[in-house]
Amino acid sequence: MDVKKVEERKEITGSKLKYSESGICPDILRAVEEMGFEIMTPIQEQAIPILLEGKDVIGQAQTGTGKTAAFAIPMIQGIDPQLKKPQGIILCPTRELAMQASEEIRRLAKYMHGIKVLPVYGGQEIGKQIRALSQGVQIIVGTPGRVMDHLRRHTIKTTYVKMIVLDEADEMLDMGFREDIETILSDMPEEHQMALFSATMPQAILDITGTYQKNAVYVRVTPKEITVAAIKQAYYRVAKKDKVAALCRLIDYYRPSRSLIFCNTKRMVDEITGTLKGKGYEAEGLHGDLTQYQRDTVMHLFRNGGCAILIATDVAARGIDVSGVDAVFNFDVPEDIEYYVHRIGRTGRAGRKGRSFTLISGREIFKIRDIERMCHTIIRERSLPTAADLTKVKSDRLFAQAGDVIANDREENRLSELKSAIELAAQEQNCSVLDLTAAFMQMHLGDVPEEIEEEKPYFERKKLGRREKGRGSDKTGRSEKGRGEKFGRSGKGDRFERFGRAGKGEKAENSGRLGKGERTDKAARGAKGERERKAGKRSKSEKGGKSAREIIGRGFLTKKK
Repeated sequence: MDVKKVEERKEITGSKLKYSESGICPDILRAVEEMGFEIMTPIQEQAIPILLEGKDVIGQAQTGTGKTAAFAIPMIQGIDPQLKKPQGIILCPTRELAMQASEEIRRLAKYMHGIKVLPVYGGQEIGKQIRALSQGVQIIVGTPGRVMDHLRRHTIKTTYVKMIVLDEADEMLDMGFREDIETILSDMPEEHQMALFSATMPQAILDITGTYQKNAVYVRVTPKEITVAAIKQAYYRVAKKDKVAALCRLIDYYRPSRSLIFCNTKRMVDEITGTLKGKGYEAEGLHGDLTQYQRDTVMHLFRNGGCAILIATDVAARGIDVSGVDAVFNFDVPEDIEYYVHRIGRTGRAGRKGRSFTLISGREIFKIRDIERMCHTIIRERSLPTAADLTKVKSDRLFAQAGDVIANDREENRLSELKSAIELAAQEQNCSVLDLTAAFMQMHLGDVPEEIEEEKPYFERKKLGRREKGRGSDKTGRSEKGRGEKFGRSGKGDRFERFGRAGKGEKAENSGRLGKGERTDKAARGAKGERERKAGKRSKSEKGGKSAREIIGRGFLTKKK
């Protein structure tokens, strides 16, 4: 690896580099500007100039840092539109990622006439892919298994391939694609350019780079360089039973146009999806038990605005790259800290603003502290919006919508007709116009939501528990009174009936003891003797009134020989 060049490149990237200053051709720049991008992300700033020079690249960066454009722009710029043969191949770990990457490449190549992009993956009829390949495709984006299948069938020929990219290489190796990848790479022509992008760099990836790359330049975006400044991170302390209510409260208050909700289990995904749908939200669930057709349908709805909320597990959401996600909700705190970075990386992509909300209860506060320490970030604690806050926000939205209607209706005069109808309705209902307007507002706002009691911090609850123990509670937090009831103790001065004790002044049937103040002489002497023995005083024997020490001293007791 050319480490010196990497260090020089990092020094150069001190200032933000614009796409217009990077040597990209005008047709691609036009598409980039149309997509709303102006300044490169750190990985693009480092990788694009090197790839445009024709050198191999090893790029280490997390999800959501703009890797697709980092390799797609140089690949598109190097394509010959007149040659209807595969000239660029991109390998992805999942079909979802392959479809997303191909869609983004199409947008970047929008004004590069004659360039065709085709995703190939398992689960789709191979005959359809073969027909598309026969019509001439320059860029192929696919999963390793399906690409290798086409190579065996000779429906994909690598003679004219100029560049190959391994995207999310670590995930492909984790999924068992190493042999497939090496088979594909060994089939590439001798003169070609190779780029490899991965979030981590295990030894298996370094072996591949050492075998199939030449003088590769290593570019790296460290966790500190990953831009999460545009993502506002917050956590909320909520009891487990109130998590769904808190989730709905946050959705209603912030009203994200498109949001992702992450859960740790498939069962929880199904439960939350059903609950949100029952409450009228446009929500769909995504997890590994769904068929491929169901997964495709859900993703199509989410991408095209058919549903505003997607609830998913971490595994199912791997590789999802949907633009315009305004908020990410962590219904469960992820077990693996690395998943937290992947989750919140779904929003605030490519410099856009986004929000992440995490619901915690009990000891999960320790996981938040671990995430902050490992990710070099700060997650602010916030209070849930109150019922009054939510009502005000909804009212403000209605007033704003009404203001827009008034502004747009000045020429049509439609409101004048409705005013007369409202005044007439108010007379018939025997109420004022203001009362009628307030009723319309209530119909739109709905019932006043119940307040959600936020969970006390874990440390405060532990401290409170210790104080309660100090006031006479046992280890389980029960009071003395509660323990007495358990063993049959009824009130002050009562004895344990279970053990035959009687109340004050009553004779105990089983033990022969009397009530308080009326003990037998024997019992009294026994109790007194016990107290004296504990204090280390002389204790008289019950028979002779002599202490054991005195008896031994006078020779009344002798040791056995």
